[in-house]
Amino acid sequence: MRVSRMFGTVIGAAIVAATVVTPLASAQPSAGSSTGSTGESDFYLPPNPLPAGSPGDVLRTEPSPLALSVPGIGGTLPGNATRIMYRSTDSNDQPNAVTGTYIDPAAEWTGPGPRPLVVLAPGTQGQGDQCAPSRMLNRVITYTPPLGFMVEYEVLAAYSLLSQGYGVVITDYDGLGTPGAHTYVNRAAEAHAVLDAVRAAQQLPGTKISGDGPVAAYGYSQGGGAAAAAAELAEEYAPELDLVGTYAGAPPADLKQTLEQVDGTILTGVIGYTLNGLLKSDPDLQLIVDENINDAGKAMLGQVANQCVGETILTVGLHRTQEYTKTGEPMSVVLDRIPRAQEILAQNKIGERTPNAPVLSQSGTSDDIVPHGQAVQLAGAWCGRGATVQLSSAQVPAIVPGSGAGHLIPDILGLGEAQNWIKDRFYGVPAPSNC
Repeated sequence: MRVSRMFGTVIGAAIVAATVVTPLASAQPSAGSSTGSTGESDFYLPPNPLPAGSPGDVLRTEPSPLALSVPGIGGTLPGNATRIMYRSTDSNDQPNAVTGTYIDPAAEWTGPGPRPLVVLAPGTQGQGDQCAPSRMLNRVITYTPPLGFMVEYEVLAAYSLLSQGYGVVITDYDGLGTPGAHTYVNRAAEAHAVLDAVRAAQQLPGTKISGDGPVAAYGYSQGGGAAAAAAELAEEYAPELDLVGTYAGAPPADLKQTLEQVDGTILTGVIGYTLNGLLKSDPDLQLIVDENINDAGKAMLGQVANQCVGETILTVGLHRTQEYTKTGEPMSVVLDRIPRAQEILAQNKIGERTPNAPVLSQSGTSDDIVPHGQAVQLAGAWCGRGATVQLSSAQVPAIVPGSGAGHLIPDILGLGEAQNWIKDRFYGVPAPSNC
């Protein structure tokens, strides 16, 4: 009870802190994803060349002072954090370096067996390096004039998981924090980053988790897609992990459908994130982009490459992609007639493989960002392959379509169900299924 009250104090402090925002120094150099790490330390610059090793190998660590923490009887609440850089694999099966944060919990583990680990796949943070969760956990709230406002909202899920005694590792994904473009919603790169974060956390010395204990993946929106991709790649890519379950909320499993839905909403700018990430993974797409995107579109791609999501909402939100194409057609229409673009969208579709552990998927019936229908299709595809899947559809009415409310509200309403479902997996309760 004492630990729970202390966690309430920490989360409450986040609300208070939201009213006391200190602007970042205007002299701080841009930390955009095209330039790599600046203004903080050289931690985010990977060794060049990468040393020989295996996916999940820890390349470096350093203490990570959490912005929201308080002293407690059993140690600092919610726990002691370590910034990590670990070896992973990009979408082209080449070794890369990814950063993240492991938080060793102060709360006791009172469940059966060894203390579990949850890998948290973050929702959309942005594409600039300054948006990496491993940086934002040290600040929580940042503001760079005139529009660069960002809140690390994943502290709510992370701290709630920590309060239950789980170890928590949070990945930054490929290219977020480290040099090069963040490969936003890239199925393979995100799945690898999630699974290798687990391997890295289990290698760290002196933690309260074991090197082979039970693991769950957890994410919503972009994080839901990353967790879902990891769930269906785990048996092939990381078969040694004891993955007992995955929570995948509002997963953008079909990028084509998501592209059509998000166009013209407050999150139109994530289409820019996606194109920038695809250009990193497939440089041959540059010719296609040059042939179809106008000057305004090219300027938008350059702009969002250095932004966090808050700024992208304020600068690109509610615009439509027809403003950015040479023909004046929506980008989804342009991509429909480009075979190479269709191939890449198909390569990034989630649902072509089978999870080897139970999955809970949540989706709002009126989600105005990630279509509910493609979440239903994903669950159906997995069920058809024999997976254990519970699809939870939040019956939320449409509220100001395009505002993101239909996407955000199910996340908030589903938090209790998601975390109780994860707890049941760690306690050995048989997983429900409505296949």
